[in-house]
Amino acid sequence: MSATPATTEAAPATATAGIRFPHTALQGAMVIGKVPAGSQVTYAGRTLRPTPYGSVVLGIGRDQSGTIALTVTPPGAATQTILITILPRDWPVEQVHGVPPATVTPPPEIARRIEAEQAQVAAARQRDGDETGFAQRFFWPVQGRISGRFGHQRVYDGVPGAPHSGMDIAAPAGTPVRAPASGVVTFAAPDLYLTGGTVLLDHGHGISSNFLHLSRIDVQVGQPVRQGEIIGAVGATGRASGPHLHWGMNWFDVRIDPLLVLQRTP
Repeated sequence: MSATPATTEAAPATATAGIRFPHTALQGAMVIGKVPAGSQVTYAGRTLRPTPYGSVVLGIGRDQSGTIALTVTPPGAATQTILITILPRDWPVEQVHGVPPATVTPPPEIARRIEAEQAQVAAARQRDGDETGFAQRFFWPVQGRISGRFGHQRVYDGVPGAPHSGMDIAAPAGTPVRAPASGVVTFAAPDLYLTGGTVLLDHGHGISSNFLHLSRIDVQVGQPVRQGEIIGAVGATGRASGPHLHWGMNWFDVRIDPLLVLQRTP
């Protein structure tokens, strides 16, 4: 099965009381459903907050399988259980060469630094803001060749690493990076050890984008950013073998595939 299918989910299923969710979703997908305004929605122990117009969003992890269940309680109506079948994908192995050795097997003091920096980014991802940029049609933050795909197992100069957490887009150093959807900046740092220049843009309701290896950062924490605004520039800072943009996306702590988000149909 292809890792980058042309369609990301089946046609939506229609339930009673105006509840609409897809029948199926791919591993790594962002799923948007519709419920009556004022509904209570829960999934995986988390309460999902509908927007004023009734949209709810969640993310499907790379290794999620089987069937997931949401509960929806519309105002004045009985609780319903919504089931979504998760469709598997293939996850090839990628060989990565030429990265600094200390970023692959860091010494203890560097490992502690990496852990502290990543904890800061993880904390920023927990924000559950009211922004609704997640519902926009996302576009590419830069144009270029996909040089690394979400979910592929990474091997760095022979050393196995974690699955790739986003999508790498090869582009010349200094290329402007534009916000693929509106949001608010929740993290910005110029020199993280692994990810170099790093920006986190929160699109609301748990959906966020991270932009790594930037050579320049043009935004600051707390700044609202509209779709298409420049947030920084492509670089090769941190663990990078050449200039490119790493674009990752999350639903809180669940990593999702930006390419599927780009392919999403309304």
